[in-house]
Amino acid sequence: MRRLGRWAPVRLPLVALALAAAACAGHATPGTEAPRRVGAAAAEAGGASLPALVSTDELARWQAEGPVVVIDVRTDVFAYLKGHLPGAEYLNTETLRASEGGIPTRLLSAGAYRELFSRLGLDPARPVVVYSAGESRNIDATFLAWLLAGAGQPRVFVLDGGFFKWQLEQRPLVQRYPRIPVTHFPERTFRPEAASLEEVRAAVRGGAVLVDARPPDQYEGTAGAQMRHGHIPGAISHYWQDDLTQEGFGHVWKPVAELRRAYETQGITPDKDIIAYCNSATEASHVHFTLRYLLGYPRVRIYVGSWTEWSEDERLPVATGPRP
Repeated sequence: MRRLGRWAPVRLPLVALALAAAACAGHATPGTEAPRRVGAAAAEAGGASLPALVSTDELARWQAEGPVVVIDVRTDVFAYLKGHLPGAEYLNTETLRASEGGIPTRLLSAGAYRELFSRLGLDPARPVVVYSAGESRNIDATFLAWLLAGAGQPRVFVLDGGFFKWQLEQRPLVQRYPRIPVTHFPERTFRPEAASLEEVRAAVRGGAVLVDARPPDQYEGTAGAQMRHGHIPGAISHYWQDDLTQEGFGHVWKPVAELRRAYETQGITPDKDIIAYCNSATEASHVHFTLRYLLGYPRVRIYVGSWTEWSEDERLPVATGPRP
């Protein structure tokens, strides 16, 4: 990978530079850095390399010092073609799942993920940084980070603030495609932190805490794409975007103390077994990332079938309204 100084950057208009300067002038207090430090500490304390956050400053420094695998998971490939971070490869997260047994959002096989990660040139010796749009689509980055952790990839990071923050700070953007050599992704056991339908049904009867990461209107049953609206009985509503805060014109994770206080106020505490769900596991991956990797909760899983599977089975109960 070439150093940043040798990439041909795509420059933004000067007005954007002024906006970025204004954003920096109103930069949040140093407490906003806490999620990154806690994420790294949690990885070390757990005896394994767990995903964490990386700031735009840190990523720029890493790229200047040595090879870093960077993956762009923005939903529109044409956004990638217009400009992306130096060295970034493109991956649409919808290639990470497919229908199985009629349910449209199932995970792929371990072999399919190994082939895909090999094509991306993933190597245990190099850190992997994933970014999405930033202002509203962190869920794509956290979903891939969750899968990579389940596949045993060490040193996985999500770019805090995503593409939007990087762009506002007038950092280099390129249009050239990187030439990343294909690797052989290790054949490790694929063990994502997931919960099955049977385990969720058991949680409804008591035990694990269910956390619904969807917007409140979908939780309450007044909106949604599925054939039935509402939520799984007993589930606590915690919208994934509530974990973010405005910084300049983008969004980054809130300080750890604020995140912890918000979850514990809802009874979502580290002593409990927690299962997060949404519509298709992506929004839930954001809550999982916050609880598991930033706050260090030991037992957090994602119900992969989520509301897409639950709502389709009319034998399963549905609750509506603002309360569990």
